[in-house]
Amino acid sequence: MSQAHYELFVRRRAGAQWTLEIATENRLQAIQAAEDALEQGRAVAVRVSKETHDAESGEYRSVAIFTKGDADGGKSPKEPSDRAPLCVEPADLYNVHARDRIGRLLEGWLTRHKATPFELLHRPDLVEKLDASGNDLQHALQKIAVPEAQARGQSVHEVIRHFQGLVERTIADLMRAFRKGVLPDLDKEGFSNAAKRLVDDPDRAFLLGAGVAASIAPAKSWSDKIVRLLDLAAAAPQEPTARAIALEAIELPLVEIVGSKAGMADLLNAADADLGDRLAMMIRLTGGVAVQTLIQHEASVRACMPELPDAARRLSDWLTVGEFTTVRKAIATLVLTELNGVRRLKPADAEAEIEFLRALAMSLMVAAGGVLQGEDIQIAFSTRSKSLLSGGFIDALLGHDRSAYDEIRMLIRLAENVIGASSKRQAAKWIIANIGNRRLEDELRKGPGSPMAKLTQLAGLQRSLGRSGLAREDLEPLCAKLGEIGDQIETETRFLTMVSRAPAPLGDRLSLLVKLAMGETGPTGAVADKARSEALKLIRDPSAQAQLAKSPQTLDLMKALLQRAA
Repeated sequence: MSQAHYELFVRRRAGAQWTLEIATENRLQAIQAAEDALEQGRAVAVRVSKETHDAESGEYRSVAIFTKGDADGGKSPKEPSDRAPLCVEPADLYNVHARDRIGRLLEGWLTRHKATPFELLHRPDLVEKLDASGNDLQHALQKIAVPEAQARGQSVHEVIRHFQGLVERTIADLMRAFRKGVLPDLDKEGFSNAAKRLVDDPDRAFLLGAGVAASIAPAKSWSDKIVRLLDLAAAAPQEPTARAIALEAIELPLVEIVGSKAGMADLLNAADADLGDRLAMMIRLTGGVAVQTLIQHEASVRACMPELPDAARRLSDWLTVGEFTTVRKAIATLVLTELNGVRRLKPADAEAEIEFLRALAMSLMVAAGGVLQGEDIQIAFSTRSKSLLSGGFIDALLGHDRSAYDEIRMLIRLAENVIGASSKRQAAKWIIANIGNRRLEDELRKGPGSPMAKLTQLAGLQRSLGRSGLAREDLEPLCAKLGEIGDQIETETRFLTMVSRAPAPLGDRLSLLVKLAMGETGPTGAVADKARSEALKLIRDPSAQAQLAKSPQTLDLMKALLQRAA
């Protein structure tokens, strides 16, 4: 019988050695993580290999299944390295990087037991369960030993033996402390008293962590664990030194829970929500008062921001007052990771996805102050913008029953909301293709509606283009093309001649012509030029002077027209 897993190696820069990024049993996850590493600029080359373990021979067979980027330069994953071992002493397993690796290697087991790496390292009952499982622990050791052996030029057996000994010593230390009765019982002693008692103990982080882990152990869900952690936080001592170590012991498991997809989904009660709603709630969770103020003042943001469940709202209050900065950063970083991914925000509603992207961008900028760099946020939304310009998304956005006018209006709306020069240029290409395919021209020239209504539609499209942020070299040809369509409509209907000769008061005729000439109710270009000419003809008529003198409003319009003409 054989077991297989997939390992992602990355090369951070040209000429650098390969390093292990993740080991997972999910092939698609490994390949997607490789693509993300390249797209986000975290690597210049990636390689995914399939590692198959033959239980009978005890050997691994490695086959590269995906390679991309500058994969020929630098060292291969199998070249030896003189790096120090990842972990040497039991204390090394308690640092953030080791806990992160433990979480990935034992993800399935931890999920089944509703536990975090922090809890595993501090709870004797969990350690006994893992040790008794045998296969889960051995498989995790094999997954970490193979890449480490390849990187250092050692045998897999040698590395497994090193990690096996480290694990055994860690378990022995934890069980020894448990048997001696030195692990605090926070339910009996009280969190504040325990923190004050341990403030000078050299093992205070481990001991207080064990007390916190035991206190949240009865929780049946991730959100229940968070509630219990916040209850402990509320009971933390006020003395600065004791409070610091107390809140740190709470923050470590909090980060691990909110940093996991399962933990975050449970906290937000959003297991069935789409990615857009989840990200909106995550931003609201980490943004606190800043996002709430934005919600009050921006209707578009308010429409995209679901309410937070009680547990999440309670955590948000703690983040708002400046506690648990690492938790806040973990949530914001998770938002960035999702934005840099490929999953749709609103899979069932492409138009809503555009609105959500705009709302999320505004919210994240105000929510992430002090924890994220503005440049990283911009890169994430630039990456997300590119995904909105793919052929598949455009097809979903336009559908099959929109008019040509509505299609172009929607594409302009898309151009308004994407960021990055390349995305703006790509959006312009989609608009150019739609305006140039004659559908809009035929629809307006031959379709129902008055010439005035059609010219007004073209003027509206021009104004929307002006707000879209397109480069001048893309904007001007688009506006010129809309102006040409307007000129064809006017020429075929002789609309301006009809207006100038209509049996209507001079002031009404001049007002209409001036608005057309100034691009308010008609497109710029030939139509505006003709309207200006017709208006000037009317005011040169001697009989018009007396009528204009009786209409100050029309006279002001004419002055504005003459000033623009000048």
